[in-house]
Amino acid sequence: MQAQYRGMNLIIPDNDTEWKGYFEAAREHRLAMKTCRRCGMLRYPPGAACPWCTSLEWRWQDVSGKGTIHSYEIVMQAIQAGFREWAPYPVVLVELDEQRGQPTADEGLRLISNLVTDDFTAEKEENVAIGKRVEVTFLDVSPEFSLPLFKLSQEPPQGPVWQFK
Repeated sequence: MQAQYRGMNLIIPDNDTEWKGYFEAAREHRLAMKTCRRCGMLRYPPGAACPWCTSLEWRWQDVSGKGTIHSYEIVMQAIQAGFREWAPYPVVLVELDEQRGQPTADEGLRLISNLVTDDFTAEKEENVAIGKRVEVTFLDVSPEFSLPLFKLSQEPPQGPVWQFK
């Protein structure tokens, strides 16, 4: 699989066991995580071994793609040339609903993403806050390659909402 996005080459080799399944699911507009066959814990990034029990046995499992902004930052000066016109733009740490607070109260299934609007432009800084609800959306960058990104959902926040001021 390969495509270009904002001037960057995106390449997932056929023999890549870490990311190939993730992007195959994304191409079908599904968000999938590796799940340990031994302990059942989901993981991201999708490394070879389970970080919880070290098992090498896993399978891909679809997840809802719904979550909460756990943290964020606003990129003011983009280093990557393809994102310079976007600046300032939000990068969010999303805690997915699946496995929230597991294996401990301070851990969860979290991934980093750009926060976009329905038309895939950067979400405005004033709309971004810790605690706001988000959902996955898929940007088709080619017929073979889709990028999972997140957008604000219509769900009410879970818990307090906090913004950088």
